Amino acid sequence: MKSFRIKSHAKINLALNIIGKKSKLHNIESIVSFIDLHDLIYIKNIKGKTHKIFFTGKFSKNIGLNNTVTKLFKLLDQKNFLNNKKFQIKIIKNIPQKAGIGGGSMNAASLINFFIKKKILKIKKNQLEKLSRLIGSDVILGIKPDTTILTSRNHIKKYKEKIKLYTLVVKPKFGCSTKYIYSKIKIFTKPQFNFPKKSMLNLEYLKGLNNDLEKISFNKYPELKKIKSFLLTIPNNVFVRMSGSGSSILAYFHSKSACNNAYELFKNKFKSCWCIVSKTI
Repeated sequence: MKSFRIKSHAKINLALNIIGKKSKLHNIESIVSFIDLHDLIYIKNIKGKTHKIFFTGKFSKNIGLNNTVTKLFKLLDQKNFLNNKKFQIKIIKNIPQKAGIGGGSMNAASLINFFIKKKILKIKKNQLEKLSRLIGSDVILGIKPDTTILTSRNHIKKYKEKIKLYTLVVKPKFGCSTKYIYSKIKIFTKPQFNFPKKSMLNLEYLKGLNNDLEKISFNKYPELKKIKSFLLTIPNNVFVRMSGSGSSILAYFHSKSACNNAYELFKNKFKSCWCIVSKTI
């Protein structure tokens, strides 16, 4: 098998509502899209008794031995889904960690998609859903990465229609503690997406939505509130919203020129923050 290179795109929450709590897990609903910011994954079939998995790139520091990719291969081997084949996986990390944009989860999802496409992994739908859940709650959203509405009943509706926006992705030096933020949830939102429809992807509808985790994140990390407040002052923004539990905040624009202008304005104000111009795909 020759070496393959695939892209693993960042996942963004255009809206996120916390509906309730079941046992230890919170019940959420979300509108999800993907942007062209991506990690690069190199895949090669090798001879040997173990997989070789390693990370490099700007955001590879502090990735532990027990990560979403090693977890994926451990589960695949337990069920012998790969027919005893072993792989070398090299991942160049361009997506920051602890950013709320699914870098690690989408790495696992991208590898699953690759193995299915190449007919290396033959798996039934219910097995695929179970496998994804065992790795991480949002991995399933990256299986066929199209614009997605996740309902509070845990149903997934995918759309081929693209939300065409340019995005300024901003992340301060720190990451957010997802565990802490979810532990502070006291108020729940009434479900809005249980009957998903294409009109929910219209910009006017999206502008009126929220991320329920913002308030808690901003209380814990006041710098995030300052960042969002500044982004809202930048001309021609469509809306500004945190993704996941943070710490990434995205400002959305209709044009690349408006987004590039936002980049310059932001970098002049917040010199220590990482940011990048991207677009939805």
